[in-house]
Amino acid sequence: MDTTMDRPASFAIVGTGWRSEFFLRVAAELPERFAVTGVHSRSAAKREELAHRFGTVAVGSVEEAAKHGNPDFVIVAVPWPAAPEITQQIVELGVAVLEETPPAPDLPAMRDLWSRVGDRNLVQIAEQNMYMPAHRARLRMVKEGLVGEPTSVQVSSNHLYHAVSIMRGLLEAGRGPTTVIAHTASTPLVDPITFGGAFSDNPDPVPCAATLAILDFGGGRTGLYDFTENQWWNPLRRRRLTVRGTGGEIVDDRVVFLDDPRTIVESVVTRRQTGMDMNLEGFFHDSIAVNGRAMYRNPYRPARLSDEDIAAVTIVERMSMWVRGEGPPPYPLADGLQDHLLGLAIEESARLGRPVVTTTEPWADAVGPDFEAKVSGET
Repeated sequence: MDTTMDRPASFAIVGTGWRSEFFLRVAAELPERFAVTGVHSRSAAKREELAHRFGTVAVGSVEEAAKHGNPDFVIVAVPWPAAPEITQQIVELGVAVLEETPPAPDLPAMRDLWSRVGDRNLVQIAEQNMYMPAHRARLRMVKEGLVGEPTSVQVSSNHLYHAVSIMRGLLEAGRGPTTVIAHTASTPLVDPITFGGAFSDNPDPVPCAATLAILDFGGGRTGLYDFTENQWWNPLRRRRLTVRGTGGEIVDDRVVFLDDPRTIVESVVTRRQTGMDMNLEGFFHDSIAVNGRAMYRNPYRPARLSDEDIAAVTIVERMSMWVRGEGPPPYPLADGLQDHLLGLAIEESARLGRPVVTTTEPWADAVGPDFEAKVSGET
């Protein structure tokens, strides 16, 4: 599939929080690929400040954001309680929405949102974790059968619905009933970096909630969730991810697999990062390889983007391709709802001290994402 677009992807943003800045930053870094048509917030001061900082236009209403400059779609990045109403308002204008996670705060609100906009097929979710370079590489290894049929994914890096998205994406777990068993305990931990990246002056351990959960998706596929409060920012907790299959496993940056009936092979997953030591190519992520073969090649090099930024760029570009009829849906509303459904089940099971079994919801049979589809330049 040729995914080269003949004009930049254009989008407006409703919301001026830190997630909005992710999308504004990557658009500014890649002006040949992306154009921001406007920014809206209820706070005139915030929208004017953000528009000035990123060289776009501050607009005075949700409707104006959906219409000014004729954007391909609108990114909705507002607090959970406000997101469903704003999403519906934009959908009723006939404009596509890329909504931040989660789509709605609780199960009744999720069911209500689906009943109002689900059949319009205009809403995608900005769940970008499966577009992170390392996860794209892992997915390709799984799809190529390197570790056999995937049976289990263990995630200790992301919280709740984000972790669930990774599990479901690597296992192709679908949206059926799932049994969840979870437990939360308070554990002491030094927390040297606060939310936002500032260093703390407190060297003493503080109580942190640590949650463990097992998710049984059925069909012999399970997920293990392990998350400690503030793990996103705390450098004292390493991120870990394991994909186990019938013929091997991927553990962080190592792979073991059965090459033939008598040969077990262990390989290292290698990341090529330019700009280090005497490399003068520039500073950017280039590729991820295993056994001498590229499993992922960054299509946005030589832009100076973090892995999180690359994931944000990818889902925005795929969103624009989908709106134009040039590619599959990047992450449908149904999947964002399912992820949050299971995230809520983890919390409920931990709170009640017993297993929770989710039911089949109205969005279960909707079309899903195609993570194997590529954007221009990606391996």
